[in-house]
Amino acid sequence: MAIPNARRFQIAGPAGQRATIVAVLPKGADIDAYLKDATSRFDWKSHTEAQARQFKIRVGQQKQKKAK
Repeated sequence: MAIPNARRFQIAGPAGQRATIVAVLPKGADIDAYLKDATSRFDWKSHTEAQARQFKIRVGQQKQKKAK
C-alpha cells in the first residue's frame, strides 16, 4: 500500500552521484531548503558501496545451454 502524498526527489552528490529520496513534506514547506539539507546529511559513501554491490558483474560461471 502506497502513501498517497509521498513525493520523489533526485539529489546530486559531491562527486556527481545521484540518489532518489522519498519524502512527505507538510504544506508550505521550503522544498529547496529541505533538499539542500538532505543532500548534506545523505551518506554518499554507503550509497556508492550499495550500488557497487547491487550491480556486480559475474565472471566465470555462465548458464549452460540445454542440448537437444
